[in-house]
Amino acid sequence: MKIAILSDTHAKKHSDKLFELIDNLYVESDMIIHAGDYISNSVVSKLKEHKNFVGVWGNNDKGSIRNLLKEKIILTIEGYKIGLYHGHGNSKTTLNTAYDKFSADKVDIIIFGHSHQPLVLTKNKILMINPGSPSCKRRELWYSYVILEIQNKKISVQLKLFK
Repeated sequence: MKIAILSDTHAKKHSDKLFELIDNLYVESDMIIHAGDYISNSVVSKLKEHKNFVGVWGNNDKGSIRNLLKEKIILTIEGYKIGLYHGHGNSKTTLNTAYDKFSADKVDIIIFGHSHQPLVLTKNKILMINPGSPSCKRRELWYSYVILEIQNKKISVQLKLFK
């Protein structure tokens, strides 16, 4: 299973490059996971054109996006429990907020966004993945997303960076 992971697309009116990336990711991936902050319904619609899309809403998503998606999801893929949450919160770092959101759920992997800073690390035996952003890098040098591959109980994570 090859999964493309996105977050924080913050799409405005002109989303051609983002839509091209999404189309390309669907050609090379089995699934796309988006960790919230789409901003535009058009991004959700584009992702939903493809059958294997899973996503949650982020703190900047309003109205109809929140009606279409959940705030938190737990998936099981190839035997791994994967928690998906945007990462927004008031009192802690984004990493700790996402981690704490699943403290009672016994997940193997947590996918989150919010900070726009790509990150792949383990925290207390849980793989933490933040793909950064493919379209709104803020203070980062690179745009980014992640490819997660799960095959024969083995995990491979590739951080994809581009300008």
